[in-house]
Amino acid sequence: MESNSLPSSGLVRLGTIIGTPPGTGPIPVSRATWYSWIQQGIAPRPVKLGPRTSAWRVEDIKDFLESLSEKDPT
Repeated sequence: MESNSLPSSGLVRLGTIIGTPPGTGPIPVSRATWYSWIQQGIAPRPVKLGPRTSAWRVEDIKDFLESLSEKDPT
């Protein structure tokens, strides 16, 4: 999992995180898996930008990627 495709700072939407189509982004999981991870406290919570719009802080996603690579050093 690489963070090369993420901007250096700011906010990113779900498509940037898991990819479009899902599974092609820096965190290659489905939308359902991503939201399940949020509910379980595994993945970072989004920032609500509106009633139907969420985004994630790039720094939170990069930290999450780093924590995943620490668990799986391959």
